[in-house]
Amino acid sequence: MPGPGRAAVTLREDGAVPSGRRSSKRPYGTEHTPLDPDRLRGGRRTEHGRDGEWTVQDVRGSEREYRCPGCDQLIAPGTAHVVAWAADGMFGPEAALADRRHWHSACWAARGRRRPTR
Repeated sequence: MPGPGRAAVTLREDGAVPSGRRSSKRPYGTEHTPLDPDRLRGGRRTEHGRDGEWTVQDVRGSEREYRCPGCDQLIAPGTAHVVAWAADGMFGPEAALADRRHWHSACWAARGRRRPTR
């Protein structure tokens, strides 16, 4: 029984006393953020262009460096970039995935205006 001036405390299911603070993960006065389908798929999407249909995935960065086929420059470790492979590969999806290439995001976006160097 609570003493004078004290409110009764309801214990959680695990027996712990709940905190009097509200969660700061999502302030209650803000709107709910809708889910992003690209983010749910890991950033993977299909793009159509004059050069065919491509499966494209955004990469935050990696531990190794890659050579961009668009500009023939190195993509430094930790640099956000794009990985792309033919969605309609001639030898099947496994072969197309094995032939994937890492591109700078800007080079991938400009691929319609210029040809790959590699």
